[in-house]
Amino acid sequence: MSALIRKVISTAKAPAALGPYSQAVLVDRTIYISGQLGMNPASGQLVPGGVAEEAKQALTNMGEILKAAGCDFTNVVKTTVLLADINDFNTVNDIYKQYFQSNFPARAAYQVAALPKSTGSGRAGSAAIPASAGGLSTTAPPGKPYAWFKQY
Repeated sequence: MSALIRKVISTAKAPAALGPYSQAVLVDRTIYISGQLGMNPASGQLVPGGVAEEAKQALTNMGEILKAAGCDFTNVVKTTVLLADINDFNTVNDIYKQYFQSNFPARAAYQVAALPKSTGSGRAGSAAIPASAGGLSTTAPPGKPYAWFKQY
């Protein structure tokens, strides 16, 4: 039995983890990406402008993590979108389809009671997205992993 390849993926172009976890972990040919909020990586604060701007920033952050792993959005096979308000579903979809333009990954979307990183005004992050790129598919380009992503 061969040993699993396990590598932590990290980039300064996406926000640092808010706790004891990695931005992403590569295991063999699958990347597991931690949930991303709409946080500005430089300030560590949620971007202003509401759910649309937060979703854009969360997906931009995810894109930077994918890039650090040698991937892009076309490698993503599964995402989960966590929403503070399910009424924002269509708004987030409009942003989401700017990043995922074809061969859409599998996805689940949920409203949750709370998300990390509240602002001083009491407003918490509106959307978070984690993902996975990778898996057991044989269609990955040689040497390129797939990604799994979750957005919060």
